[in-house]
Amino acid sequence: MTEPTPAPSTIDGAALLDEVEAFHRRFNVFPHEAAYVAVALWDAHAHLLDCFDSTPRLAFLSPEPGSGKSRALEVVETLVPEPMTAVNASAAALFRSVSNPNGRPTILFDEIDTVFGPKAGDNEELRGFLNAGHRRTGVTYRCIGDGGNQTVQAFPSYCGVAVAGLGNLPDTIMTRSIVIRMRRRARNERVEAFRARIHEAEGHKLRDRLAQWAEHARGFVMGAWPDMPDGVTDRPADVWESLLAIADAAGGDWPERARKACVTLVTASRANDKGSLGIRLLTDLRDHVMVGIDRLPTIAILDRLNALDDAPWADLQGKPLDNRRLSKMLSEYMTGDNEPIASRNIKTAGSVLKGYYAADLWDAWARYCPPPPESPLPPLPGTENTA
Repeated sequence: MTEPTPAPSTIDGAALLDEVEAFHRRFNVFPHEAAYVAVALWDAHAHLLDCFDSTPRLAFLSPEPGSGKSRALEVVETLVPEPMTAVNASAAALFRSVSNPNGRPTILFDEIDTVFGPKAGDNEELRGFLNAGHRRTGVTYRCIGDGGNQTVQAFPSYCGVAVAGLGNLPDTIMTRSIVIRMRRRARNERVEAFRARIHEAEGHKLRDRLAQWAEHARGFVMGAWPDMPDGVTDRPADVWESLLAIADAAGGDWPERARKACVTLVTASRANDKGSLGIRLLTDLRDHVMVGIDRLPTIAILDRLNALDDAPWADLQGKPLDNRRLSKMLSEYMTGDNEPIASRNIKTAGSVLKGYYAADLWDAWARYCPPPPESPLPPLPGTENTA
């Protein structure tokens, strides 16, 4: 199949992206080169949302304040179409803004930790809006009208969203995001002070040129299926598809740089992703508790899980993992025979104890856990199975 060629344009797409990247570098210190590439491509993709099936969320996150997250969002604001700055906005305000006939906004949500942080509650309505708006077909259904005259109306949710905040986001949003882990600047790292009265105008000139280039590139990126780097599939491929299509349309060294950035950031997200609590339990059982062991009593499993450093098991809402919760969590997964994982009798010297068999866990390990470490840890002394 012959690849489409970009429409002629008086704007060099690669050179323009170089300028966008340089603009960010003046005011932002990102943790690695891949972040500059990803953010510049995200700025450009916001001008071509209608060409793609999905839009990744851009998330500037850090463990501490003063890490440059809000400044990064300020710079993005000057470069994207119809920016709408939101702090603690409700889901109703956002989906009605997206449905505005005067133009779809690019939502810039600062202090997102006040919405999804540990003291903020679940905010399921806002999370549902952000999840639905990732796909072009995403809508939010609401009842409108009074009393018995209410009708159900679908509000479009598809829009570009960039967020900044402390900590992490809910898993369902994280997996739809390009995550930039911001850090405080080191003493030897210098940036130019961002002055809105001066630099907004510079950003707006770049924004207008991005919009102009986007119109010429539209025919190239519409329906494009960019080649993905090896190992980037499923949700990460959805996240990066639009950015790689933008890079291919721009040309120059951007296709190569974009794919290197994709691999770097996808790999980093996998390293930081502990999965759900259930997947963390399965993974810790495989990699730390039952290494080289085909069965283990429940009491021994709990002792080892609760003794693990850098693990949540010793303090689950103020209580250590116990037999009842372990049983409940594992019963949600199935054995290879499609039966819920459950404890079974294990014969020991002079008694029979309840415990778990590795054979019952293998299928769940294979389906849900990340690849095992390249060098498996040896069994703990005294835990070798002698049965």
